[in-house]
Amino acid sequence: MRSGTLMSVLLLVLAWAPGCECKQQGGKGKGEGGGKPAATTGSPSTSAPEKKRMPQVKEGAFNVAFVYVGPVGDGGWTYAHDQGRKHLEANVKGVHTVYIESVGEGAEAEQVIRGLARKGFNLVVGTSFGYQDAMEAVAAEFPKVKFLHVSGHKANDTNFANLFGAMEAMKYLAGIIAGARAEADGQRKVGYIAPFPIPEVIRLGNALALGVREACPKCTMEIRWINSWFDPTKEREAADSLLKAGAHVVITGADTSGPIVAAKDAGKWAVGYDSENACAVAPEHCLTVPYWNWGPIYVNQVNAILDEQWTAKSYYLDVASGIVGLHGFEQGQTPPGGIPAATVAKVKALRAKMTAGELTRFDIFAGPLSDNTGKVVLAEGKKMTQKDLEGLPGCEVCMNWLAEGVVGQIPKR
Repeated sequence: MRSGTLMSVLLLVLAWAPGCECKQQGGKGKGEGGGKPAATTGSPSTSAPEKKRMPQVKEGAFNVAFVYVGPVGDGGWTYAHDQGRKHLEANVKGVHTVYIESVGEGAEAEQVIRGLARKGFNLVVGTSFGYQDAMEAVAAEFPKVKFLHVSGHKANDTNFANLFGAMEAMKYLAGIIAGARAEADGQRKVGYIAPFPIPEVIRLGNALALGVREACPKCTMEIRWINSWFDPTKEREAADSLLKAGAHVVITGADTSGPIVAAKDAGKWAVGYDSENACAVAPEHCLTVPYWNWGPIYVNQVNAILDEQWTAKSYYLDVASGIVGLHGFEQGQTPPGGIPAATVAKVKALRAKMTAGELTRFDIFAGPLSDNTGKVVLAEGKKMTQKDLEGLPGCEVCMNWLAEGVVGQIPKR
């Protein structure tokens, strides 16, 4: 874990220099950090992506390449995946991993993923929603290579799988915490920083709103859409905007810890996302972090491939799998001091029910549910299906609505 000071420095550096590096790690027993930057390019948002130098496979090893949408120092989504990559290499004998960071969605992603397949990597892991079309296309071209896409929904039945988990459960608990803090302070507004108007982001935002209203029935949750997964400037501006508009707690759905720093500067509260260490930038103003725990999941996936037991399908893992966590409420952790005592006890009890499978994502999204215009979207006694939650073809209560209490609209993409 990095210190809060170091994280703040990294965020400032990244805000000014969002470069891209291609790096590789030695096999198990040779230690980590021995690789050197192989290439740097400009911003991934350029319309004509620059060609990246491909890392090399290690002869005799099982070679895994990770493709990241942001830099490993983002303190959030990509950092969490890279911790998972390191865990994989340290815990599965004979595995060699590399990563390429700051790869733009679309043409650049397809270029990079195809290049890794040509180099002979056994498994390519893509970690952004916008990589799924590129991975689908390349997987069809290289049937002997395995592809694992994190988020999204596409997969085939041969060599291309999809992986995600029930983060909406942790978001619901985080919403309860945020609402309880606002209620305790006599406030009525929280804010949500939303990356893109896709079912995943809408689902997680709705879970937050349901939690907020559970703890603070009169609270509202105002949204700022930033149309980016990783943009330190936009994330900070959105947080500042929400705080100036009266939000007592800002909740981020994007990749950096900048909004937590914004809350500290405003003397307010924040809820982070993605990485267990996100609160480190301002622990006295951070209420919690719903985070991803990728390491054990990557170990399971690779071991299944090595044992020839792997199936190319969609893996949507529940809370009991350990894929998601809530900062302060996992084994050996202490809840942050800003959470009201009664809420700590409530969240611990709900968290235990989730682990036991007694409270699922389908229970969280059970009727009656209304949207933020007052329209009933799900009747009492009804529950949403997985297709509904993911907004997949065939869904009946598709995730294209905002929950009651949300202030804002879903913009057109």
